[in-house]
Formats: sequence, C-alpha cells, structure tokens
Amino acid sequence: QLQLVESGGGLVQPGGSLRLSCATSGFNFYTYAIGWFRQAPGKEREGVSCISSTSSSETTNYADSVKGRITISRDNAKKTVYLQMDSLKPEDTAVYYCAVVNLVFGPCALSRNNYLYWGQGTQVTVSS
Repeated sequence: QLQLVESGGGLVQPGGSLRLSCATSGFNFYTYAIGWFRQAPGKEREGVSCISSTSSSETTNYADSVKGRITISRDNAKKTVYLQMDSLKPEDTAVYYCAVVNLVFGPCALSRNNYLYWGQGTQVTVSS
C-alpha cells in the first residue's frame, strides 16, 4: 500500500540547517506531486513547499515565509523527496508532514485539501 515516511527532524539552533526526507512506496512516484506541510502547536497545518510530477517538469512552489531558505527536491530513483532547510528560525518549529497526490500534469499547490495521502510527521524544533 502507499506509504510515506518522514525523517530528519530534530533540535537545531537558530540559523542552523536540517534536511528532511520523505521516503515513499506503493505508488507510481513519477506521476505524483509531493508537498511538505507543517503544523505548530495551536495553529493550522500550512503548506511549506511542493514539487510537481516528473511529467510537469518538477516545478516547485514555496510559501513566502520560507522562500530563499528552503529547497525542495525529488530523487526519482530513490522515490524520495527532500526538504533542505537553512537559516532556520524559531518560528519554523513545527511537525513537518509530507503528502502526495496523483497529479500527472499541472503545477502543485500548497493547499492541504489538494493532497490525499499523508505521512506521520517529523518534529523540527528551532531553539537555542
């Protein structure tokens, strides 16, 4: 069955970096758009970044709050999506989730309602 497993979270100081991974299985990775979302305590889940399918040239989209600090990428051979996070801030503290949707063509979206399958999340804490 379809599986998404996030990893790479942890505790990091402000200004530091982390790379999150979303390992996938059980579906045709090439035709799926993949998004990263986060949810801080007491807040709604928000879109961070997404990457479209290989058919759509793997175009990317970023929330304004993370532009220039976060990079999403996908490794089709490993069926894994990465989220490289640099210059981390305390406000980046949240549980980070990856999610997927079968979207052969078209740009990906940062709305959580567009995604059907979700991982269990990985905690990112930015604190000194």
